[in-house]
Amino acid sequence: MGIIVVDLFSTLDGVYQAPGGPDEDREGGFEFGGWQAPYFDKESGEAIGAGIEGIDALLLGRKTYDIFAGFWPTAPADDPIAARFNTVPKYVASHTLTDPLWAGTTVLTDVASEVRGIRERHDETHVIGSGDLLQTLLTEDLVDRLNLWLYPVTFGTGKRIFRDGTVPAAFAVAQPPRAFPKGAVWLVYDRAGDLVTGVDIEAERAQT
Repeated sequence: MGIIVVDLFSTLDGVYQAPGGPDEDREGGFEFGGWQAPYFDKESGEAIGAGIEGIDALLLGRKTYDIFAGFWPTAPADDPIAARFNTVPKYVASHTLTDPLWAGTTVLTDVASEVRGIRERHDETHVIGSGDLLQTLLTEDLVDRLNLWLYPVTFGTGKRIFRDGTVPAAFAVAQPPRAFPKGAVWLVYDRAGDLVTGVDIEAERAQT
């Protein structure tokens, strides 16, 4: 069985909204679009690129899909990211999209049930951006790996990764954390069973 990997760029206070550009997502009056750019360096760019090479399928929400579908199919053919994204199978969660133009796209109308089948078919299915879809995956406990890029900035406003409805869960470090010259930190966690609290530990001790 494969895994569902969520790739996220996040601020210290958990905001993932619009890291790429000023007009990427202004919903809610968000004014900080493009916040990732000052922290981008050669080393982190190479690491992100290497991660993209491991993508076997893309799972996207409708908004992110529309952004990608409007850009990557016409990107230069020698761009390694374009080559990967245009080649792998793509799945988009939508109740309104009926005729996707990006080659290799399948529309999902029941994420909770259909994603389980996708996980069976591909080694690594990656979710990029797609905040609303992410909430469904977290609620349904369908996230196997968190590929989290953490940046040294806070906003106090914006769309956050973990909202009400997220299933309480434990994660384990999947690879050593890595810090980059301009301040980004790369953290990779795998789903690791149920949440354990101090109350659980004390109860276990009392039984031994």
